[in-house]
Amino acid sequence: MNHPPLLQIYSRSFRDNFADPCLTEYTTGKTITYGEMARRIARIHILYEKAGIRPGDRIALLGKNTTNWVVTFMATITYGAVIVPILNDFNPHDSSHIINHSGSLLLFISDGDWESLDFDSVPAVQGAISLDSMKLIAEHAPDGSRDTFRLRKIRGNITRYFKKKYPEGFGPDDIVYPEIDQDTLALINYTSGTTGFSKGVMLTLRSLCGNTCFGIDSKLHYKGSRALSFLPLAHAYGCAFDMLVPLAVGTHVTLLGRAPTPMILMKAMAEVRPSLIICVPLILEKIYKKMIVPAISTTSMRWALAIPFLDRAIYPRIRAKLVKAFGGAFEEVIVGGAPLNSEVEDFLHRIHFPFTVGYGMTECGPLISYTPWRKFIPGSSGHVLDGYMEARILSEKEGEPGEIMVRGTNKMAGYFRKPDITADTIEEDGWMHTGDMGTLGGEDGRTLFIRGRYKTMILSATGQNIYPEEIESKLNNMPYVMESLVVERDGKLVALVFPDSEATDKDNIDDSQMPQVMEKIRRELNTLVAPYEQISAIQLVPDEFQKTPKRSIKRFLYR
Repeated sequence: MNHPPLLQIYSRSFRDNFADPCLTEYTTGKTITYGEMARRIARIHILYEKAGIRPGDRIALLGKNTTNWVVTFMATITYGAVIVPILNDFNPHDSSHIINHSGSLLLFISDGDWESLDFDSVPAVQGAISLDSMKLIAEHAPDGSRDTFRLRKIRGNITRYFKKKYPEGFGPDDIVYPEIDQDTLALINYTSGTTGFSKGVMLTLRSLCGNTCFGIDSKLHYKGSRALSFLPLAHAYGCAFDMLVPLAVGTHVTLLGRAPTPMILMKAMAEVRPSLIICVPLILEKIYKKMIVPAISTTSMRWALAIPFLDRAIYPRIRAKLVKAFGGAFEEVIVGGAPLNSEVEDFLHRIHFPFTVGYGMTECGPLISYTPWRKFIPGSSGHVLDGYMEARILSEKEGEPGEIMVRGTNKMAGYFRKPDITADTIEEDGWMHTGDMGTLGGEDGRTLFIRGRYKTMILSATGQNIYPEEIESKLNNMPYVMESLVVERDGKLVALVFPDSEATDKDNIDDSQMPQVMEKIRRELNTLVAPYEQISAIQLVPDEFQKTPKRSIKRFLYR
């Protein structure tokens, strides 16, 4: 990496882009410049200094994506403290546990989340500050202190302290951040994975810098580009590529700030016209199912697409419609966070839609592999990052799937206060277990092909490895199936299905007919899978599967 340390990247960016638009809240339309963001960061630095916050102290951050959320995150890492972003999908009990486990001394929280949090359940937190108003809303006196209103007095005098420190006003030359060792802890990101066990992933400045510098070198974002942030910034994927990279180069970021339903998302895309789109598979799959499938499922369209050469005339029209739906100004759509449905991927590739699939995990902050869409190999998860990451496969036979092992710049320092789990995850030579199964291929052997999670793999009675995600991908393409989960029950494979009620209502299929419909689907599915992957039964579930914030099903709840 031929780049300065991470904090110097930001001090330079904020100075160079001082008067340019930085953050816009889509719901309110309010915009702040890079200079205004830097000024707000400086105010929080004064608060930390007066409150006795030291480099290395932890600061918890809980709320939806807003301007103040971003400002607080950047203020904390540029001060030298450790940010602990908490997904607001967590229930209040889990949020309290994370705040306590991390040892956070201050809590920045949205008013909505504050209403459900018991402040007495986080006794070590000295004060809670509203992300909506940036005012102090509660405080605990430090041990041994009689001054129960210490933080309130400090917060009330911030403007006076600020004017005293910057008597001539705050300008570009005042943006100077400390030079801190790159191996210093900067972020603790608590996972909400499919296994049900939340761990605090420790990411250093070096890890964040690796992801950021790769984004800069790859020109994912650039000065004057536009980003629409709709993934949670508390998650590593959104954090890196909807915030850290854009702010390093002078991108204008619009924060959606609401649930990204297809209708809301399409409207925002048309207005913002983002230069790059970062999304999870579920969003792309929903748009495909709602917009593309109805258009290509008519009798006349199926007939036309079956005729050689005629399909080549139709595909560009479909592609143009889809590109327009995403704003029409983007270079590519990067899909990550979970596997992309194979049918959706195959169709998008056939119409030359500009998309690519990357691979990563919170423990790498998150990126491990990525390829620009023009070089993307269908079925892969991109090329292992040159100069940043290494990968190898733990397999009994060369060429067969095995667990993916990685090491490099982006890799975490370990799990916070979990030395035993860290030792089980990271080998002495630095190689880290990902828990994912796959192979390496491509011209130089550095392209990753993911098969499934190591922990979800099912070993058949005949010794065959079964990857339930691959069966689910086929089942989810069947009519009347909204989503599915394949599990093992008494040595047999059973598919749990949450039905597509909109489709069944449209075709006048009532509950009494569903068992027959699902049996027909089961038989059809079994013609598409290997003999050892045959489904013995389909069981309907009444509610949508519970998911993690990145929309992966919490499998442990359905074993």
